[in-house]
Amino acid sequence: MDIRLGNGFDVHAFGEGDHVVLCGVKIPFNQGLVGHSDADVSMHTVTDAIYGALAQGDIGQHFPPSDPQWKGAASHVFLRHAVELAVEMGFAISNVDCTLICEFPKIGPHTPAMRAKMADILCLDPSRVSVKATTSEKLGFTGRGEGIACIATAALVKP
Repeated sequence: MDIRLGNGFDVHAFGEGDHVVLCGVKIPFNQGLVGHSDADVSMHTVTDAIYGALAQGDIGQHFPPSDPQWKGAASHVFLRHAVELAVEMGFAISNVDCTLICEFPKIGPHTPAMRAKMADILCLDPSRVSVKATTSEKLGFTGRGEGIACIATAALVKP
């Protein structure tokens, strides 16, 4: 059995807007996240975790921000690609653990919808998808409310 772990990390700054998209869920907020795509920092991080487990680079290699076709793209496109690549390489995703780091917006009330959305894209039961949040105790750029960071781990298995 081939078991692989991958990790991902991403950050996006706050900017103009009236909502953020996290794990594919639109969360009302007085700012948006800045990015070349829809800036879903959590989906980007999980995508990178899967690519990492596969030793297939990162999201920027598969979807270069210099390529205008990805401007404003929905991040589920990137995550679906990583899932499909895992399947093509003979792997099943066992579980994903995703941690958002921010002072706001409050993540807790949205985690059931976020887990369900991610589980659907990952083709997993929601019990295999963890989405949680923590603050940075008002330290650093997340503590100052300048943006959101995210870390994720993905476990892949090939029988």
